[in-house]
Amino acid sequence: MPLAIQNVDEAVLLWIQEAVRQTWLDPVVKAFTTLGNAGILWIVLAVAMLFWRPTRKAGVLAGCALLFSLLFTNLGLKLLLTRPRPYTVVEGLIPLLTSGDPNSFPSGHTSAAFAAGLVWARTLPKAWMRRTAVIQAVLMGLSRLYVGVHYPSDVVSGAVVGTVCALLALWIGRLWQRRQNRHVI
Repeated sequence: MPLAIQNVDEAVLLWIQEAVRQTWLDPVVKAFTTLGNAGILWIVLAVAMLFWRPTRKAGVLAGCALLFSLLFTNLGLKLLLTRPRPYTVVEGLIPLLTSGDPNSFPSGHTSAAFAAGLVWARTLPKAWMRRTAVIQAVLMGLSRLYVGVHYPSDVVSGAVVGTVCALLALWIGRLWQRRQNRHVI
């Protein structure tokens, strides 16, 4: 990572630790961010959506986007770039959690949250559901900074990768829908 970005990343994390963290908020953020481990929150929600006809398409496309996110982030970029976690590098940073994965860039939690959340923002039937999907994606990214397991550039990159995964899944969904419409008599 370029030194200028690294310096900004470290300064932001230390600022969050000093100015934003609150004792009463720590367990809430830790619990929320832990729901993203292995994509479990989004996988469970996507599977649940398969059982209700108005959300079935959202569940299928979110599952596709999550699969793309896993491939691009956890099985691709993280293994290629191997950026160490901030709590192993940033002097004075006290993480609220640690990770079994030593690689930080990009944030897999954020990528998965944006992959599923942006698909849902385009496909869920109710406006409050669509807004909640986007809000949870943003909060997941922020939670990764709050607990000290990712740099801001990891989270921004995870959001970008997740957005690309969502767009890819939505594009494939549109192609599939067009193909189905051509075969209807």
